[in-house]
Amino acid sequence: MEENYDVIVLGTGLTECILSGLLSVDGKKVLHIDRQQFYGGESASLTLSQVYNKFKPNKTPAESLGKDRDWCIDLIPKFLMANGELTNILVHTDVTRYIEFKQISGSFVYRDGRIAKVPSNEMEAIKSSLMGFFEKRRMKSFLEFITNYKEEEVGTHKGLDLDKNTMDEVYYKYGLEKGTKDFIGHAMALWPNDDYLKEPARETYDRIILYLHSVARFGKSPYIYPLYGLGELPQGFARLSAIYGGTYMLDTPIEEVFYDDDGKFTGVKTKEGVAKAPIVIADPTYFPEKVKKVGQKVIRAICILNHPVPNTHDTDSAQIIIPQNQIGRKNDIYIAVVSHSHNVTAKNQYLAIISTVIETDRPHVELEPAFKLLGPTEDVLMGIAELYEPLEDGSKDHIYLSRSYDPSSHFETTTDDVKDLYRRVTGHDLVLKKRKTVEEEESLACE
Repeated sequence: MEENYDVIVLGTGLTECILSGLLSVDGKKVLHIDRQQFYGGESASLTLSQVYNKFKPNKTPAESLGKDRDWCIDLIPKFLMANGELTNILVHTDVTRYIEFKQISGSFVYRDGRIAKVPSNEMEAIKSSLMGFFEKRRMKSFLEFITNYKEEEVGTHKGLDLDKNTMDEVYYKYGLEKGTKDFIGHAMALWPNDDYLKEPARETYDRIILYLHSVARFGKSPYIYPLYGLGELPQGFARLSAIYGGTYMLDTPIEEVFYDDDGKFTGVKTKEGVAKAPIVIADPTYFPEKVKKVGQKVIRAICILNHPVPNTHDTDSAQIIIPQNQIGRKNDIYIAVVSHSHNVTAKNQYLAIISTVIETDRPHVELEPAFKLLGPTEDVLMGIAELYEPLEDGSKDHIYLSRSYDPSSHFETTTDDVKDLYRRVTGHDLVLKKRKTVEEEESLACE
């Protein structure tokens, strides 16, 4: 059996599923294939037994951890910025009708051997232990500059040019201490290291504004998270694609890839037959010869706890950032904490997932500062991932490949990759269109 499509998508990671959904809405005939039996690829949420099979195949989960089905454990620990680009895509495509979100209760940062809550409002800022009295005043002046800055009003620039002055120069103007720079750059602008200090201040300004607007949207923290885990996100976009005629085939390995005489992609063969299309979008694992290592490996440790993380006010969820120079590293360490209240663990259990870029030949030792913050663990499951990016842009062979998921704490880099891929595939920028109502879609399905 041979069938023709506009686009074939290989792998059901979040990036691939978003593109599948967007292209289906655009009217493209999409075939989506994955060799695995579940949605999500590297961005899936797995049951307890699936996670043990992956990371500790010779061990079975302790009975005290409860029922297998009560667990949805993310392989890639990330949160959504409440005002971020992925949230905008979810809202505009109305994929939010399939997914329920809950706010993450607090954002915390490591300073001088302990963790402190990143202030989410002026009252918390006044009480914060992160800064002394005079430093709080300097920080207030800095944030007023950020929030009042208007491109067209030179008076709000305070003598600074965000495209020329470095972020270090902006900090210097406001006399901010090293610890405050750490807190702003790593816990608000969410930079993974200090390279940004020597760069023009524009992108850091944009990142701080995103953080502040995300906090303002719901209070408490800038992060939101889907009930039942991040695996809900690719499934939501898969449903969107299916409504617009997309075809999905799970548990379907690729037996052969076809090319024309010029080396351009023309189709694939599976157990179901041959599928033809002029374009393929895929994750790096499907075309290993067409990707290169970024030069970074990421270690992720899934820690199962029977208690909230100490010093987080017994919160049910948190983002904890350990800035790199607080512990003599080159890259930050991130800890994403979720619990039963997000329907991802059994009752009275917590998940704390640590991630960072590996810097030595003893990666598990690099996570020690994070383990110390968590207290006793029921179990720890570790995995190491190599990061890949495509060798070419896909224009020659019509094979468009996504990038690996980095260790950052949010999805902004993922949506950058989605927008870049969309532009390469279609030839134009992604413009989000308001999706049809349920009634309009039902009538569409009946036609």
